[in-house]
Amino acid sequence: MPYALAIFDLDGTLADSFPWFLRTINDIADRFGFRRVADEDIESLRHASTREILSRLDVPLWKLPAIARHARRLKAEAASEISLFAGVETTLQALTDNGVQLALVTSDSEANAREKLGDAAALFSHFDCAASLFGKPAKFRRVIRRAGVAPGQVIAIGDEVRDIEAARAVGIACGAVCWGYAAPAALRAHAPDHVFERMDEITDSISR
Repeated sequence: MPYALAIFDLDGTLADSFPWFLRTINDIADRFGFRRVADEDIESLRHASTREILSRLDVPLWKLPAIARHARRLKAEAASEISLFAGVETTLQALTDNGVQLALVTSDSEANAREKLGDAAALFSHFDCAASLFGKPAKFRRVIRRAGVAPGQVIAIGDEVRDIEAARAVGIACGAVCWGYAAPAALRAHAPDHVFERMDEITDSISR
């Protein structure tokens, strides 16, 4: 189905930040007092929902805003270590060439997002950044209003179960990528409207 607006997540969807996350998560855990992630925990956590992950790691919910701010600072310092996935620029250019507006909704800061995207940032018509862990639905609604597009013409594309949940909460289509943080089986279990196993599948599936 063709869409008029595609709302992208950044980390794990366009930017390959999972290796950085694995290098950094235990330092963050030590700083904020939640459980460290052992190597043997990683795969099971990729199959868990966000709420399950928070519970398993004993993350204090009241500390989430401070954790997010700290993570953004660390990402800014490590910007040169985080690259885009292969084919991102080509895919984004093809979508805009086909008349699809692009928006970015991410938990990262806009400055970090623009640095990671590089020249590709110019292809995005809308940025709504610094989303809280469960704050994407409000960001989606705001972007849709700005774009002037009916919800039935919008798709949100991400790599986590919470991206699917956020899209459903606002009545828009959802696409899940298989190369990010969540395991493909965990994403498929939530029956997203589209599952993308390769970057080039995005253009073919959602363009006019």
